[in-house]
Amino acid sequence: MARLVLYTETAEDIASAFPGAAKVEMRSFPDGESYARIPENCKGKDVLVLHRCYPNINENLIKLLQITAAARSQSPKSLRVFVPYLPYARMDKTVKEGEAISADIVCSLLKSVGCTELITVDCHFIKEGAGNFERAGLKIKNLTAADALLAYLKPKAPNAVTISPDAGASYMSSHAEGGQSMKKVRADYDAGSSSAYRKIEKLEAGFDVKGKGVIIIDDMVSTGSTMIKAVKVLREEGAGKVHCATTHGLFLNDALAKLKAAGASEVICTDSIPSPAAKVSVAKLLSGAV
Repeated sequence: MARLVLYTETAEDIASAFPGAAKVEMRSFPDGESYARIPENCKGKDVLVLHRCYPNINENLIKLLQITAAARSQSPKSLRVFVPYLPYARMDKTVKEGEAISADIVCSLLKSVGCTELITVDCHFIKEGAGNFERAGLKIKNLTAADALLAYLKPKAPNAVTISPDAGASYMSSHAEGGQSMKKVRADYDAGSSSAYRKIEKLEAGFDVKGKGVIIIDDMVSTGSTMIKAVKVLREEGAGKVHCATTHGLFLNDALAKLKAAGASEVICTDSIPSPAAKVSVAKLLSGAV
């Protein structure tokens, strides 16, 4: 059965790994609403859509829904979408009664417009690494960049201890030799702020790093508060060189510079979100999985 790969301008670099991929026609109405048109007929084909939702996640999520729905209207055999960094994945459970579970909303929306499988990388609500999963009725193939990130850093830190800064990302360090996970406790929401971010109340190692090189690996660095705190804690406990690796490097509020100022020797990530620190290609991860 023929395969059709569609891509948006946000994923042109990923599309280069798929010769013959067709670019989706995107336009805008005067009021800012987006317009999408599939350039080739999808009927009976295995369709793969390549699209980044970051930055401008709300706008780009709507575009993804439009593209997927337009492809479905032409009756493809299958309709998969590849979104390397899935937005709204962090809110996957309630902390307080009445909260919206954004992860379920996004997955159910993709299911409703005809997505037969979401392919993503180190999805924040999946704590088990690579594999096939399901959420809100949507089939999900989760890829992991852990091995590729560690392979890049290991020659520079051959005897380093691999550490995840919290239990949620422990799968990224657990399979590495000497892998460890720090213990993190978050505070409640700040009553005087509109921010949904909960500050770190406590971050502890609980294992010996004195005189040892360290690689800290996590699925995402947003403002960098967790990773920055982890670097400082480990340096205070006598760690040698500290390298940092993350799948999704948002690096908000100068987080990249702050990590280096905190004592990180090097910070790397994938190009799920284009960044000067990107050293691992998500296109390679995808092409090896489809």
